[in-house]
Amino acid sequence: MNAVDSAGSTSWTTPTAGLVAVSGGGLILVVAAVLAQDGPSRLLVGLAAVAVLGMAVLGFRQRPRLTMVSGPAPRLVVGTLTGPKEYPLDRIDRIRMVSYRRLGRKSAMLEIDVQHEGSERLLIFGRWDLGTNPHDVYDALVVNGFASVAD
Repeated sequence: MNAVDSAGSTSWTTPTAGLVAVSGGGLILVVAAVLAQDGPSRLLVGLAAVAVLGMAVLGFRQRPRLTMVSGPAPRLVVGTLTGPKEYPLDRIDRIRMVSYRRLGRKSAMLEIDVQHEGSERLLIFGRWDLGTNPHDVYDALVVNGFASVAD
């Protein structure tokens, strides 16, 4: 999902409908765990419910996942579990597109190498994180002044 605001920033985030569907699946698993007849089933389904609901909470907490702020001081803002992290252009080492084989097909990923509190950090975004094709996000970054760090 791509959102542009009046301040010259563009955001990409996990689709709300997808996160609501994951939350609904987690609630169904909770009900299934409560209704399970034996202990091992209750434990396994309960653990699955916790994992799925945790994924949904994480997805909602990290919104928006990636924000590009253009203008006189271009920067990227990445949504994390602990809150948004800002990376000005001078702390971004490289932005590139890569493809990984997953489940028999190629998946495009956007990789961003950044300097974070004195160490290197690799940020990887897929279609689920961005809500759109990572190639489109890469193209938008290049067009809006991030071409100096793009491969």
